[in-house]
Amino acid sequence: MWKIGILLFPGVEELDFVGPFEVLSYVNKLAPASTQVLLVAEETTELRAFNGLRILPDVTLAACPDLDILVVPGGKGRLAAMKNANLRQFIQAQANQARFITSVCTGAFLLAEAGLLTGRQATTYHECLDELSRYGVEVLTAKVVDAGRIITAGGVSSGLELGFYLLQKMFGPDMAREVARKIEYSPEIPLD
Repeated sequence: MWKIGILLFPGVEELDFVGPFEVLSYVNKLAPASTQVLLVAEETTELRAFNGLRILPDVTLAACPDLDILVVPGGKGRLAAMKNANLRQFIQAQANQARFITSVCTGAFLLAEAGLLTGRQATTYHECLDELSRYGVEVLTAKVVDAGRIITAGGVSSGLELGFYLLQKMFGPDMAREVARKIEYSPEIPLD
């Protein structure tokens, strides 16, 4: 079973985390116990996302197990989150052992602040590409940029694309295509 954590913080963009949550959880309907997707935050108390959605995280940073995949979403709350030492240390600790560290949209800035994007190719929200390049990142305009263990996705809806990209890496293109068919979504990225 793949253990996947989605990092949450106040002001997170809803679709940035709900998109990958749906895709990476849906696989369990086709192949039970394939993934466990945890919502991770500083505290397990309610937090409010950017558009007002109230969320109850599953586990705190301190209690979070070692993950196979970490997904870091963005949103307006990233401005405070990217300067949060607890979140930075959590990302760095997971990066030391996780198979993949990923971001959606402006979640790339949390990875940059953790020192994970320097000298790598990455993407983010189209209006923030120049800002990301200031971290010593080779910025690409793409839905998904795979830099080995670090995978970034650009734009709010790219969380869905990232989810399918990860399904392909975990279970192969046939499973990714089947999940896409079941949720009636046509990914922009090739599923092969």
